[in-house]
Amino acid sequence: MTAIIQQYTQEAGLRQLEREIGTICRKVARRIAEGHAASARVTLKNLHEFLRAPKIMPDEILKKDQIGVATGLAWTAVGGDVLFIEALRMKGKGNLVLTGQLGEVMRESAQAAYSYAKSRAKELEINEDDFINYDLHIHIPEGAIPKDGPSAGITLATAMVSALSQRAIRKDVAMTGEITLRGNVLPVGGVKEKVLAARRARVNTIILPQQNRRDMDEVPKEPFKDIQFVFVDNVRQVFREALKEKAAPQAPSGTRPARVPQAASGRSGKEAVL
Repeated sequence: MTAIIQQYTQEAGLRQLEREIGTICRKVARRIAEGHAASARVTLKNLHEFLRAPKIMPDEILKKDQIGVATGLAWTAVGGDVLFIEALRMKGKGNLVLTGQLGEVMRESAQAAYSYAKSRAKELEINEDDFINYDLHIHIPEGAIPKDGPSAGITLATAMVSALSQRAIRKDVAMTGEITLRGNVLPVGGVKEKVLAARRARVNTIILPQQNRRDMDEVPKEPFKDIQFVFVDNVRQVFREALKEKAAPQAPSGTRPARVPQAASGRSGKEAVL
């Protein structure tokens, strides 16, 4: 039954589930009437024989940490969903390109996130010249589906800063929250549906606005006992949680690392611990 719900229905009610069960019953009745079998057993292995290929692919987190790809959470009429926001830095003249059939509110949210990153380039380890010499392309896949709303603000900002600073984003982190020009994170709606979608996608950490903490009373506790919730009121907290440190440049092939004097090595190790 769980497989039918997850792979063949996507709705707020039970109408489609009733139809799928009816399809199975009719096919079983036909097999019995034609004398192929006295009874039939429906299992996970043979479910496709009755309902054909799954209509809905389950949401999954990214396979690895990536630069410029952030995992967001969305609300839809049939429940929560996971979406991926892609950011790509490319040679250009400082333009912000938005694709993926984004609505006006989401476009404004992207512009606010871009302005925030641009105004704090040094703090975010971004070369200020990159805003002049590079274009930034933001794309949200499944372009045939319209998308709108302000709740992807911190996800857009994370993807942008990742692409511009060349810092990878943790694959197991999902987030939702509106962003202001000052970097404040504002509350959003549909929290229960969004965190349930994150759980289905096997996310380990969920970032939510601080003001949405009160909405957690509606979320069942047991399914989320292994998931970490991080509540934030500023986007800098999001970056600290979601962005990894910039990878150190690798030494050219064939070269040997310089020998570090023992005394200097000891001081360096102590400072790292502090």
